[in-house]
Order: sequence, then structure tokens, then C-alpha cells
Amino acid sequence: MKDIRVILASGSPRRKQLLEQIGVRPEIRPSRIEEQAVSRLPEEVVMELSCQKAEDVAAEITGDALVLGADTVVAVDGDILGKPKSHEDAMDMVRRIQGRSHQVYTGVTLIYKKQGKSRGITFAEKTEVFVYPMTEEEMKRYADSAEPMDKAGAYGIQGAFAAYIEGIHGDYTNVVGLPVGRVCQEWKQLKEEMEDQDSD
Repeated sequence: MKDIRVILASGSPRRKQLLEQIGVRPEIRPSRIEEQAVSRLPEEVVMELSCQKAEDVAAEITGDALVLGADTVVAVDGDILGKPKSHEDAMDMVRRIQGRSHQVYTGVTLIYKKQGKSRGITFAEKTEVFVYPMTEEEMKRYADSAEPMDKAGAYGIQGAFAAYIEGIHGDYTNVVGLPVGRVCQEWKQLKEEMEDQDSD
């Protein structure tokens, strides 16, 4: 991915950092589309929304580029927890995830534009996260801080909430907001398919 113009259809500083960690310096072009998912299933929702973001930005791009759209949600018992609207909302979410496991889903859409042609792929990655039981005081202190306010499920695994993470099953970077290992593998496959198409 280092040898191509990469456009991140997201304003997430965490996704930008994850790409930079693997040597990719993306252009930041957040999608301005009003996202709407038809499905209620977390895995399908993130794929739908990542696709909408990537397609919106890809439509405005000229020249060769790889457009990356992503969306992350936290799910408990099949219910999607978005970003909290208030500290009370954050408290409710933290109460739901403490002392048990929940799932983090990230949907990713890659759209490769090359010489006037384009090809895309959408997938979802799931990670199981286990949280230690928390006291009322611990939950309140965390929920009242600034940290949970811009994060799905009201927490960031890479921040202060790490103190309550018992363990994970799956990809850590997926919980942060972008499964970079899987992204690289899917990109290789997408590039090969495009090259095969060109040589036909």
C-alpha cells in the first residue's frame, strides 16, 4: 500500500495513526454523506456504512488511488452501541460492557481506481473483548471523563480504559478502529485481481 495514493474516507485520527504505523501516509477526505444502514445486524451495518463512505469519496476522486472507507461498532447481545451522546449515555454503555464480553465489528471497503477502471471489496472483521468487573466509582469516573465521548461503545482500548480490559480474542487493531493486517491482505488480492483483469 506504500506505492499508491491512499485516501482515507474518514476523519478518525486512530485510523490515520494505524495506517501510518505500517508506513502508509493517507490523504484524509472524510465522507460527507448521511450514513444510513438498512440492516440491524452489526456485521452488515458496518459493511453497509463503510461502503457508503468509500463510494461517496471515490466518486469525487480523479486519477489512480485506493479509497478506504471504514466503520466500527460495539455490540452487546446483538445491540449496537454507537458513540455516547452524553456522559449519562456513556455510563449506561460502560455498565453494559463491564464484567463480560462484547464484540467489536469494523467494516472496511477498499475501492481501487486505476486508469479509468475501478474495483472494490467490502469485508467485516470481528473481535471479542472481555472486560473486568468494575465498581460503581470506576464506571462513573471513566464515564465522566472526556475519553468515552467520541468512541463507539464509550471506550478506547488504547486509552485509560485499558485498565479494565481482561483480554481479547481476535485482532487488536480492529478494536482501535481498523484491522490493518486484514486490510493489507485484502489490498494485495484486490490489486492482483485488477492486474489479472488488465491482462485479459
